[in-house]
Amino acid sequence: MKIDYRDDAPISVEQAIDLYRRSTLAERRPVERPDVFEDMLKNASLVVSAWHGERLVGIARTLTDFAYVAYLADLAVDGDYQRQGIGKRLIEETKRCLWPECMIVLLAAPRANDYYPRLGFEHNPRAWMLKGG
Repeated sequence: MKIDYRDDAPISVEQAIDLYRRSTLAERRPVERPDVFEDMLKNASLVVSAWHGERLVGIARTLTDFAYVAYLADLAVDGDYQRQGIGKRLIEETKRCLWPECMIVLLAAPRANDYYPRLGFEHNPRAWMLKGG
């Protein structure tokens, strides 16, 4: 199966929401708010996507200054395409777009907490969140 990775592909709100629903990320993202989703896509600094033909099967959405730090806000892979290295490749493609010294930080989804150490991420117990609303 050939998966194409792109950092310049136009992604519609509908395509993104559909992908998030086919992954576990819809549980923690505002998929019922296309207006918010549109801004999430439009205002991301970097969006790397994975495509199987015309089907969006993965996305890495990042907020970054490209030099010092990159916040990997979303990493979503279609459930039918998981365990094929797509998430790992999305992170590699994200890193390729950043300066070599740039660190990537993220908040792991509960089900993905054991995934990131296998990719070289280090746990940081000093993370804090202030939720809006």
